[in-house]
Amino acid sequence: MSNYNLAVTDVDDAGVLSALVAEGDELDALVSAMDDWSVPTPASGWTIAHQMAHLAWADANALSALRTPDAFGAELKRAEAEGGGHADKAAAAGATLSRSALLDEWRAGRAELAAALRDTSWDHAFPWSMSEVTPALMTPLRLMETWAHGQDVFDAVGVTHPPTERLQHVASLGVLGRALSFAAVGLAAPAAPFRIELTTPDGRTDLTATGEDARKWLEVARVFL
Repeated sequence: MSNYNLAVTDVDDAGVLSALVAEGDELDALVSAMDDWSVPTPASGWTIAHQMAHLAWADANALSALRTPDAFGAELKRAEAEGGGHADKAAAAGATLSRSALLDEWRAGRAELAAALRDTSWDHAFPWSMSEVTPALMTPLRLMETWAHGQDVFDAVGVTHPPTERLQHVASLGVLGRALSFAAVGLAAPAAPFRIELTTPDGRTDLTATGEDARKWLEVARVFL
């Protein structure tokens, strides 16, 4: 089993778990006020229902990996057998549920996952796709995905989704994943250190890369294998 090798802290001293809950609450406020979840989102073929089904499915997988690793292992085998379309199939299946049932499933699942992460040692290792993770890493990963899929929902309905201080945790994952990003495409990570500056939401935000190594990093950037 490989390792993501992201050097996250071994305690939640940055409040990332609270940030995960808050990000979910913000998305909840939007989707719970919407009667029609069949609206298409920027992700091709995915409606709002698909986005919410995917988040519910991913939260359930994370909870299964944490609590029942053997059952999660069986899910991984199914995913490997189905190939790259596994997540799309799961989203499509979840999207067939009624709006109220899917909303209830997502709410219950994210609350249960947050509680489980809170009650587990921050450095406890458990299996994940092609790697092992800890609550210290899984929590910002779930925050990242909640924010990213949530952004698709906000964009779908034309509602502004202002950046918040919570995005510092997403940005930190991107920075920590520099070596992983290059390794995933078969390249050696640049030996020279990078200077990274993040403008918080109370200022003007932009993404700028200076230098060939920095530009290449943006092309290959990822935090998943």
